[in-house]
Amino acid sequence: MKNKAIYPGTFDPVTNGHADLIERAALLFDHVVVGVASSPSKKPRFDLAARVKMLTLITSHLDNVSVQGFSGLLVDFAKECDAKVLIRGLRAVSDFEYEFQLANMNRRLYPELESVFLTPAEENSFISSTLVKEVSLHGGDVSEFVHPVVKSALEKS
Repeated sequence: MKNKAIYPGTFDPVTNGHADLIERAALLFDHVVVGVASSPSKKPRFDLAARVKMLTLITSHLDNVSVQGFSGLLVDFAKECDAKVLIRGLRAVSDFEYEFQLANMNRRLYPELESVFLTPAEENSFISSTLVKEVSLHGGDVSEFVHPVVKSALEKS
């Protein structure tokens, strides 16, 4: 595919903000690969298979989106997928400095990979996986921040 993008992340848990960015990317690109990073150093609440399964269910209505787990360098995964565009989300100005450094490192490692930044809808701009996990761990209602599949998984874990 000539217009293939990767949207990578740990997605632990996947939030409505993530889903929003995936849908936006699906409108812009012929195919979007949602790359679920194993990220053992982040000690995810859900294992890789569970995160891939949740994202597959959440994106099942999008014909041009696929979900794959990966480990190792993102640039190696991008090459493996033959993707030339990397989608990254920016919620706030504070995200920009880190994302800018990451984009430059990725460009150095894989010059053909271009970073494209998308912003979520305003109602999702404050949602982060970290905040959702914290609210859930303390028994709070996360139903307005995550898909019902994710809410159910959080309640069971």
